[in-house]
Amino acid sequence: MQYRTLGKTGLRVSEIGYGGGRVRPEHDEDALVNMLHYAIGNGVNYFDTASSYGGGYSETVLGKAIAGRRNACIVATKTKAIDPEGITTEVEGSLQRLGTDFIDVLQFHGGWFHTDEAKQILNNGGLETYLKLKEEGKVRYIGFSADGPSGGIELLIDTGNFDMIQTHYNLMYQSTYDAFSGQGIIPDAIKQNMGIVLMRSTTSNAFQNLIKQCFADEMADVDIDSFLLNYTLSNPLVNVALMSLQSIKDVDWTKAVSDNVNGRLDLNAIHGR
Repeated sequence: MQYRTLGKTGLRVSEIGYGGGRVRPEHDEDALVNMLHYAIGNGVNYFDTASSYGGGYSETVLGKAIAGRRNACIVATKTKAIDPEGITTEVEGSLQRLGTDFIDVLQFHGGWFHTDEAKQILNNGGLETYLKLKEEGKVRYIGFSADGPSGGIELLIDTGNFDMIQTHYNLMYQSTYDAFSGQGIIPDAIKQNMGIVLMRSTTSNAFQNLIKQCFADEMADVDIDSFLLNYTLSNPLVNVALMSLQSIKDVDWTKAVSDNVNGRLDLNAIHGR
């Protein structure tokens, strides 16, 4: 497993991170915990979840997986709430489910962050509450997740108060980083020395489904998942590519892509810069 530095946090994070967004109560707990133990043993150290994933089940499972291994894990979770009381309540619940005294990375759980919503965070106590949690030692670093660029995202980035951003970026989704112009919210965040964590790192199967529809026979023997993950990791601005690891096999193939450093693509040449 290869590692990168998560912006100004200074944390050394695994290129492959675990995304717990697909965990649901119907999934076998023991199998998930065993898989997470295997992931930790193979170098994965960044684990992203949220109180809303599976109604808290994702955090509960992760808490059991990191028990006795807490020092080897960087745990990121989120709050849907943006008001002080709601944030405090959600964080206390997350700490209990995760079985830990602190959260490494706490994020506002966003979608598009319209300007009014961002202003609420900045002016109505949301950011202040996050910073207070840092002072209390319940949270080490703060950030937000965002589906894409918006005026609200620009406001949040410009404050300089956030340590990281989690957003979309992959072969099909380029609006967060336009490689041709070098513009986008990812470069904007980099200017603030924020860490960059990606979701939908391999297009959430959209590209795979497209290929199956259009070139099923021609691409039958091509490892499309590895190709897409390698594209994402070829961008040096990226610190962590979250993957919905669901099996030992998933851990193995994603780790292999991370370790194939000589297979990285020249994105500048590909995008004509």
